[in-house]
Amino acid sequence: MRAAIRWLDRISAFADRIALSGAVLAVAALVFLAGWQAAARYLLDQPPAWTEELARFTMVWAGLLGASCAFRAHVDPSLFPEARARQGGVGKLFASVRAAGAIIFITPILWFSIFGLNGRAASGYIARNAKQMAETVDLPMSVFAMAVPLGFGLILLHAVAHLGMALTAEHKT
Repeated sequence: MRAAIRWLDRISAFADRIALSGAVLAVAALVFLAGWQAAARYLLDQPPAWTEELARFTMVWAGLLGASCAFRAHVDPSLFPEARARQGGVGKLFASVRAAGAIIFITPILWFSIFGLNGRAASGYIARNAKQMAETVDLPMSVFAMAVPLGFGLILLHAVAHLGMALTAEHKT
């Protein structure tokens, strides 16, 4: 069991490194797009419409990937930050409550990203966005909407890995 938990924690760490790289790339793209938009507006007097739309989408990707990294690094907002450092039975209880809160919040988001209110995948968030095209770029909106389930899926992975490490007394503060 402990080997499986350590394996899950390694997967979480690997996914975190990829998410952090994605968040950094998204922020860099956001800065470039916003800079190009400003330069084109004020220097060339011809701002392209696509830069604003892509900047919004890269902001969403950067925010959700960055949020998953913040959750894993324990730098996300917390009411009781010192509770994370607790060990023993109280530490396990705090880790369980934190994981339960994250799972309760994330589960409906992931469910409705895939399934609609009628329980069909064809009416889920991603499927609905796949039917729409972005206004200024020739891409389906699902390319941008995928940030939501991916970001929250990573947070779920990190929550389960952290809970497993805490419950097997291999918790690292």
